Amino acid sequence: MLEIWGVLAAVASSALGGTSVAATRYVMGACDPLVLGAFRFGIGFILLLPIALVRGEQPPPPRDWLCVAGLGLLFFGLFPVLFNASLLFTTAARGALALSTLPLLTMVAGALLRIEPLTGRKTIGVLLATCGVALALVSDLASAPAGAWRGDLLMVGAALCMALYNVWSKPFIGRAGAIPFTIMGMAAGSCVLIAISLVRGGFAPVMDFTPAQWLAIGYLGLFGSAITFFLWTFALGHTTPTRVAVSVTVNPITAAMVGALLLAEPIRWNLALGLVTVFVGIWIATTAGRSLAPAR
Repeated sequence: MLEIWGVLAAVASSALGGTSVAATRYVMGACDPLVLGAFRFGIGFILLLPIALVRGEQPPPPRDWLCVAGLGLLFFGLFPVLFNASLLFTTAARGALALSTLPLLTMVAGALLRIEPLTGRKTIGVLLATCGVALALVSDLASAPAGAWRGDLLMVGAALCMALYNVWSKPFIGRAGAIPFTIMGMAAGSCVLIAISLVRGGFAPVMDFTPAQWLAIGYLGLFGSAITFFLWTFALGHTTPTRVAVSVTVNPITAAMVGALLLAEPIRWNLALGLVTVFVGIWIATTAGRSLAPAR
């Protein structure tokens, strides 16, 4: 039962992440990637900390602090910078497809590091879900600005950071709990981003933010950070890294559906078929299968 809750939490996290793409794109023209990451995870930390204090949550064991902080720098420091920077060079559709390499990278990393065994069923499910993303976005992939490959490469780099975070996090989450682990990681990542942004003078454009841009920042802090990454961490603590990572294929589908609702864009047949394909792939990848290599 806990395994099911972990998968559902991962899907919910990825769905919320998809809605955050529009907010990220909206604010990216007004500030640089480091400042946006500082706001997003700084607000997430501020929102989660009182919850932890009220619940009487304990911080991670001191022996884990260095590793938890390092994972926080990887996920809440380097990942958002690469993610946000990629959207300066490529389209949202191409970026979403590049990010959808996450389950493949997580599956391979988990197998190479002997953390999660590779199974035939899991492999088929991951590949099918990734194909579902490509199918859903096929009508938007043709148009791309010059040099879009740079953005695509940055997004794959972001996915690799997330894949390593996925496979290395579970033992620390088990000892600390989802909220304390997330809070310490966010604190480490956001503090570094804030410090670098202050040195570079990156916060100067913030004075010219419009109310709508502040609203987008607030949305990213609450839904795109605190809730999204608490759910992601909860999922990593209750199921395998690949089963969590495959849910990221929901992200671009959700983003496309939000665009259809808010911008009155037509919902094409390929989006509907891609959505079905993604969920079939997730179902295959998150149900039991025979290992191709024994776990050690």
